[in-house]
Amino acid sequence: MSLPQLSPQLLDQQPELLPDHRKLLALPEKIIQFGTGVLLRGLPDYFVNKANAQGIFNGRIVVVKSTSTGGTDAFAEQQNVFSHSIRGIENGSQVDESLINTSISRTLAAASDWADILECAHSSELNIVISNTTEVGIQLADDDIFANPPVSFPGKLTAYLLERYKAFNGAPESGMVIVPTELIVGNGPKLKAIVLEQAQRHDLDRAFIYWLENHNHFCSSLVDRIVPGKPDAETVAALSEKHGFRDDLLIVSEVYRLWAIEGDQHVRDVLSFAKADKGVVIEPDIDLFRELKLRLLNGTHTLASGLAYLHGLDTVREAMENAETAQFIADVMLKELAPAIPYAVDPAKAQEFGNQVLDRFRNPFIRHQLIDITVQYTAKMKMRNIPTLLSHYQKSDEVPALFAKGFAAFLRFMKPVVHKDNAYFGERDGQSYPIRCDAAAYFDEKWKNAASPVDLAQQVLSDASLWDTDLTLLPGFADAVKGYITEPVFTGTSTL
Repeated sequence: MSLPQLSPQLLDQQPELLPDHRKLLALPEKIIQFGTGVLLRGLPDYFVNKANAQGIFNGRIVVVKSTSTGGTDAFAEQQNVFSHSIRGIENGSQVDESLINTSISRTLAAASDWADILECAHSSELNIVISNTTEVGIQLADDDIFANPPVSFPGKLTAYLLERYKAFNGAPESGMVIVPTELIVGNGPKLKAIVLEQAQRHDLDRAFIYWLENHNHFCSSLVDRIVPGKPDAETVAALSEKHGFRDDLLIVSEVYRLWAIEGDQHVRDVLSFAKADKGVVIEPDIDLFRELKLRLLNGTHTLASGLAYLHGLDTVREAMENAETAQFIADVMLKELAPAIPYAVDPAKAQEFGNQVLDRFRNPFIRHQLIDITVQYTAKMKMRNIPTLLSHYQKSDEVPALFAKGFAAFLRFMKPVVHKDNAYFGERDGQSYPIRCDAAAYFDEKWKNAASPVDLAQQVLSDASLWDTDLTLLPGFADAVKGYITEPVFTGTSTL
């Protein structure tokens, strides 16, 4: 017997699935969202749905599919209702829960529904814009904002804001709160600058430009939640059986969630859904959250990925299940990286965040491949970890031994043994692995010409053109790296 498909009709037939569904489905539209991706549905839309359930925000989302590929059929078939499975570890305890999300009211395709999208600008209640059009989406393009529709996301947004300006005769209160979630530092000001440039290029009225600059809030934001793509068939089948219905829009995420938004009291008042969950943070400065994520989560990933991979492990979860690598990960994060973050951070806050990261790393439902973390390994090491290393030496004379061990593993991982078709490969236990890094050719040359691994370490550490500083000048660090780089586990002569 086939399972019924999730839809408002199914909720009518089985009200026990969501007792308040009729009330939730009748809420007015308050947000227009550019993007249909799983991150948006698993984070911003999750918060809105949670706030609606608590009677806090009481508004729904018009979703704009802004790309030309794919379709919105699954949204149409299920009338935008979808289920969300949340699985992972929080405060040391395993979580496995599911919810039905009714926050999306309509899904419109920019290519065919542009007039309907512009009509949304006439609603006084709809005063929030959210976007996730990938990092490539926030780019200045040679666009026509009067096209049907404009090509780029900033072009579409400029046209939408112009429509709103005209609909309300430039009233100050008609300005919008615009929150891009694309993974770009300063995504709010960058998007605003592009929209203003589009307005200038199209010779739009100076009064409109004034309204744009002074009555709209472009808020930088940082999003952090693992929401993988479409779950595998086995997961879908298991969850469908558990729920008692089929859902072609099913998403799965970890428990941890963070949406840090740069804004003032006006932004807090408009984004009232933030009150529903501590995972939404609205502050005048969100650099702290960016630094914590970059230095502790991303930085630990970078220092541990090569080391754990060369130990014969393949995923972050496996690394956390192995006593030796799990200890390394916890200690390098909490004992060396956290105290050295190059930003004013409350030590207790850093430790709290670090412990949350360790819970995320232990998530039994997420298979995060270590080899994927090593993509652009050198650039990641430079951006994520070198500032922390330099900050450590400003605060302490002690050699960060675990950092040195992770760096030595990085150097060993970056030893190509095969160069084929402009691709480089290392070797682990007789099996090749890809070195997907723009610096692979550099390391190929260094390893070939070095007299020994110790010589290689000396050359790379002293290369200021690579790190923007000579790392051999840091007392004891080079010696520590040289000591670790000859360890059997890194040379392939021994495994755990």
